[in-house]
Order: sequence, then structure tokens, then C-alpha cells
Amino acid sequence: MHIHTQAKLNHLSFPTTNVAETAAFFEKYLGCEIIAAGDSCLLKRHDFDIVLDHVSEEQPAWPKNFHFGIELDSLEQVHALYKEFLADGVQMETEVFNNARGSRFFCRTPGGVLLEVNTRADMQQQDQWQKLFS
Repeated sequence: MHIHTQAKLNHLSFPTTNVAETAAFFEKYLGCEIIAAGDSCLLKRHDFDIVLDHVSEEQPAWPKNFHFGIELDSLEQVHALYKEFLADGVQMETEVFNNARGSRFFCRTPGGVLLEVNTRADMQQQDQWQKLFS
């Protein structure tokens, strides 16, 4: 077996102009634990880490479709988080919508990174898509 086939996601690293605000978002909505904070911040999750690096210039420009995604178990959870984000003033990019892969919406973290929140509970043609995501 090749070493690279055993590799796991270790961390994501995002530049941000406001480390504290971005860290609070990841803690509140994504269940991250803030381990170390300052000009940079280390956030722990059960499956990988997130590093936030302070940048003093304007908010970083991300490629149009660059994003990361989280998956929830049900459509009800997707709608509940969407409503919570709206109430809390999170920058929303879409409403909840459905395509063949299930329901989802997009929003922005305080650092400007595009976040997809989805569920596959209601995906169409489950057999076809399930092969891709199992």
C-alpha cells in the first residue's frame, strides 16, 4: 500500500483580517475548540484542525467557486442552521436549494470563505450518487 493512500486530512488554513471573529464563527457553528489564539489561531475538530492566520491587508480574495462543505444528517437540520445563520447576520450567498446531490445552501465565514452546508438525505437517484459519496 502506498503511503499517500493512508494520508488523512490534517488541517485547513485560512487567512483572515479578524482572527477572533472568524474563530468564534468556527467555534459556534462548526463545533471547533479554540486551542491557541493570537495573531494566528488553532482550532481543533474531531477529524481535522483549522488554522486561522491574521493578515493585515484587506480581506483575501478567494477564487469564485472555492469553498469547503459540511454535511448534516437531515433537511430539517439544514433549514434550522440556515435560519440560525440568517438570524445571526451571517452573509448568505444562497437560499436552501435542491439539486440531484441533495439540499444545500452557501454562506460566507467572517473571513470571507465560502461555506456549503448540505444534506444528502433527499438526494435524487440515490444509487448513482451514493457510489460517489460512500
